[in-house]
Amino acid sequence: MFYYYMDPTYILVLIGVVICMAASSKMNRTFQKYSRVRSHNGMTGREAAERILHSQGIYDVRVEHVSGNLTDHYDPRNKVLRLSDATWQSTSVAAIGVAAHECGHALQHARGYVPLSIRSTLAPVASFGSGIAWPLIILGLIFNNHMSVTLLNLGILAFSLAVLFQIVTLPVEFNASRRALHLLGSTGMLYEPEVSDVRKVLTAAALTYVAGTASAILQLLRILILTGGRRND
Repeated sequence: MFYYYMDPTYILVLIGVVICMAASSKMNRTFQKYSRVRSHNGMTGREAAERILHSQGIYDVRVEHVSGNLTDHYDPRNKVLRLSDATWQSTSVAAIGVAAHECGHALQHARGYVPLSIRSTLAPVASFGSGIAWPLIILGLIFNNHMSVTLLNLGILAFSLAVLFQIVTLPVEFNASRRALHLLGSTGMLYEPEVSDVRKVLTAAALTYVAGTASAILQLLRILILTGGRRND
């Protein structure tokens, strides 16, 4: 059975890994560069987030600190916007940009942005699917009976849900960044050159989501190639 693990389709996995590594490296370099550029207003990421939320009439979202580096996220279930160590107390344009991006998600939630609702619904299903997909597929490849095709199809379906989640995430992230850039410019929180710097940071961040989606699609393609013959038997 090692044939299934040592085959030419691994090139698809390697391509996905390279794409993700390149996008992550680009993101880290860009964030580090602009984390050294102090914003003219001297606001921290936390202060910027609170100001943006209040400017949009959002007062029921808490802004909290979360440990880690670039672990910033918005939790729609509890209405909590969490900012990481690199953002919470930093006064850089990068930190303010990341905080504004998370505020973009809070604004999506407050305005009933449909793709965000779809992503939130898919999240637990996709998480379960990504965890169960490969065990089902491996069992389907090992067994050689009437259950084999059923297991393979269930595994492919489970992994497809994870891929769908990645695809739905793209418009959600792009829209949050557009909202962030608009808010930073329209409120005068940052000068135009600073907004341009933030755009570079958020564009680099968006590339990591694109890379993740491409990698997931490549993995799904590999699964379809590996199981194609067995499913057609």
